[in-house]
Amino acid sequence: MVTVLTHATVFDGTRFLPGTRDVVIDGGRVTSVAEGGQGSHDAADDHIDCTGKTIIPGIIDCHVHLTSSGAAASSNFHDPFSLQFFQSVANMEATLKGGVTTVRDAGGTDLGAKMAVETGVVRGPRMTIAVNIMSQTGGHGDFHLVSGADSPFLAPHPGRPSGVADGLDGVQRTTRELLRAGADHIKICSTGGVLSPRDDPRHSQFTEAEIAVIVAEAAAQGASVMSHAQGAPGIKNAVRAGVRSIEHGIYLDEEAIDLMLERGTYLVPTLQAPQAVIKAAEAGAGLPPSVVEKARRVIEAHRESIARAHAAGVPIALGTDAGVGPHGENLEEISLLAEVGLTTAEALAAGTSVAARLLDDNQVGHLSEGGLADLVVVDGDLRTADVRGIESRVNAVYLEGELV
Repeated sequence: MVTVLTHATVFDGTRFLPGTRDVVIDGGRVTSVAEGGQGSHDAADDHIDCTGKTIIPGIIDCHVHLTSSGAAASSNFHDPFSLQFFQSVANMEATLKGGVTTVRDAGGTDLGAKMAVETGVVRGPRMTIAVNIMSQTGGHGDFHLVSGADSPFLAPHPGRPSGVADGLDGVQRTTRELLRAGADHIKICSTGGVLSPRDDPRHSQFTEAEIAVIVAEAAAQGASVMSHAQGAPGIKNAVRAGVRSIEHGIYLDEEAIDLMLERGTYLVPTLQAPQAVIKAAEAGAGLPPSVVEKARRVIEAHRESIARAHAAGVPIALGTDAGVGPHGENLEEISLLAEVGLTTAEALAAGTSVAARLLDDNQVGHLSEGGLADLVVVDGDLRTADVRGIESRVNAVYLEGELV
């Protein structure tokens, strides 16, 4: 089926193309991006007038948790163990309908879920997976409670090995176990976090030597490492050890920013995440007071850090931490990036071409002849309209040419 989207403003992943364009989709590929009204489309099966609309590449979210369904995970204690996997099907659908066609899952989603999408058993964005989160004992990814109980959140199962490890030999083995389970990348925690009630986001976790072993083991299998890193010392440990991206980056200092520039390390801000915790608490979610207090404490520092990193030239890729907040509202992160100083083109690129470079995937993140027809049609001309609020203006989503 040949579909022609006519007279649209087009952002190609890097820049806005001049004038308006007719975008032709055929067989899951974009076959033409011609000046509006200049192409001959007599053989097309469907013509869709996109006057006053903008077409962008399918958005790439570099930090999601598809098996998680909100910051207040107390339901995990009484829900059947398998419910998380059925809920993830709805989470995938919402993510796709929200304009996200590719995700990097940061822990929770196993190989079975990825294969279910790839084989058409369920519908969702294409994905790469971390399987589980690597953490030191007592770290941000260790869900052992002070009561002596283990939280069922991200609990190990045959497809999702535990990510808790200590020491050089321990982290080496755990990295190999996660890769054996199907991990495309490794997710570590090099600092504490907001949702873990007994640690501090500013404190470091894993030593630099431990992180270096993880990075080396991943690299040996062609994989990279993403690091949950909020405090400056833990950020710098991770960057020096060779991680591919820093997730959150709440308390960046100038030395950390300089190191990221020197090493070419990407920053995935997830500005949505602490806001989602506060919104959940205000809606009555049963979150520990310490968690809500930390979320309120970090928001302004978070915004300031991302603004300074952007001004310095650190490459910023879009990630939301969806699963902490709702799935399907991912494009709000574009609005939040614009609020901390990114231009419209820069905020859109963070979720397209820059994110594709982070994933090292040249098949996604751009809109061009011969490329995959992963497209999002947005109401309004984003060259002149405010990009903030884009999440509420998604008009249509195409995944490899198929209307979602």
